[in-house]
Amino acid sequence: MALSRRLATGLGVAAATTLAAVAAAPPTVGAAPDPAHTAAAHAAASWLADEFTDGVLPSPFNPEAEDWGLTIDGLLALSATGVDPSTRQAATAQVAANVRAYNSWDAWSPEDVTDGGATAKLLYAASAANADPTDFGGYDLRAETLSLIAEADTDHQRGRLTNRPREQAGLAPSNTFDQSFAVLGLTRSGGVPQDVVDYLIRQQCAAGGFRLYPDTADGPSPSCDDQPDATLDVDSTAMAVQALLSAAEDGAANAADAAAAGADWLVSQQHTDGSFEGSGPTAGKNSNSTGLAGQALAAAGRDPEATEAAVALAALQVTEANGGTAATEAGAIAYNAEGLADAVENGLGDGSRDQWRRATAQALLGLAQVPLGRIGLDPPQPTPTGTASPTASPTASPTSSVSPTASPTASPTGTASPTPSATGTAPSESPSAAPTASAPVTPTPTSSPGGLPTTGAAITSYVLLAVLLLGGGVGLLILSRRRAN
Repeated sequence: MALSRRLATGLGVAAATTLAAVAAAPPTVGAAPDPAHTAAAHAAASWLADEFTDGVLPSPFNPEAEDWGLTIDGLLALSATGVDPSTRQAATAQVAANVRAYNSWDAWSPEDVTDGGATAKLLYAASAANADPTDFGGYDLRAETLSLIAEADTDHQRGRLTNRPREQAGLAPSNTFDQSFAVLGLTRSGGVPQDVVDYLIRQQCAAGGFRLYPDTADGPSPSCDDQPDATLDVDSTAMAVQALLSAAEDGAANAADAAAAGADWLVSQQHTDGSFEGSGPTAGKNSNSTGLAGQALAAAGRDPEATEAAVALAALQVTEANGGTAATEAGAIAYNAEGLADAVENGLGDGSRDQWRRATAQALLGLAQVPLGRIGLDPPQPTPTGTASPTASPTASPTSSVSPTASPTASPTGTASPTPSATGTAPSESPSAAPTASAPVTPTPTSSPGGLPTTGAAITSYVLLAVLLLGGGVGLLILSRRRAN
């Protein structure tokens, strides 16, 4: 009798503990995107894959030259959707073979400078492509990135991603995109130091949004709130939210709260049609900002708002039904409504095609709704069978009176120092500097550490609870029968 009571009590405590653990566990299973939006993402990725030549996307300034930053964006888009494995493999090999063409200033500077933003982006891309980030084209990108983190003697710049050597490159080129890629890449490749996370959190203002540039005319400011005229930026906030969610899953302190506040701010910036707009040169509703924001909202479990963003993105996509003169470009996503209307009337000219590539690569992430921290870890959503391509109205009214001449992810134009862009700081690439020979890429298991929590409860906990309760019931049944005998 005492044994039965002890067993019953123990099972009750264990069951209660398991229930509490289930209730407190962070969500890890997300709601699947709408099948029509998944189909739209796959159509966009298929169009983008056709824009690659031998695993590379071209520079906007010279079609014969490689744009490695854009090529990485395309690789991430294809990895998020699972589209065209052969192009993904070729792109991964090309990027691995040209690490120094992208993350150094060798092509235009006599100094031996390593670009921190480009290095961090490479680290993340290698992880997302299921390559070995510690041996990517012969480079240990994790060690390189860690070596570029400012140390304790840099005061409020501690934890910041920098260039090397700092006496030539300084701290200034690093921005919030770069820092987010560092957090994502380090989390995905074995763990991120708390200092790196803390520096990213300091770029968040009390309102919840993040600034893009940590630097002012008077030098780096200690935090976003210490900069009275700080401009909060949708794109930067979307990147930071996803990086911090990944860091929170990795155990970083304060990351989850900062990510939640960032997601709240993004919701407050969403227009009634589901779209978002950037800041500065990307002001006005556009698919780049909407794609990143929608992806971040999905990562944060804000499913209704993420779906609204996907609806806005689908309305900017060329289809056979709405494409007019550009119908053969079905799948491509316009930067804004003006761009779509122009393409419907005049087609995609060579002068505008670069903007379409950049817009499509970033926008489809908001349709696929695969968080940056999960690309390469989770199997991509399959293309729904029998799902018609999403349609967009060819007569959609323009959503902005400003149509930028280059997309927000355009490469620098060869100025004296690299200009931070919406996809990370990248130096100008020389048209003749980058070799194109493929390099072997060592795959890594898809269960690499890191990732983003989304919505729902982990099924593993429920299975554990069911097994525990079932086992306890069987044990009590056996004991009662023995007692009766």
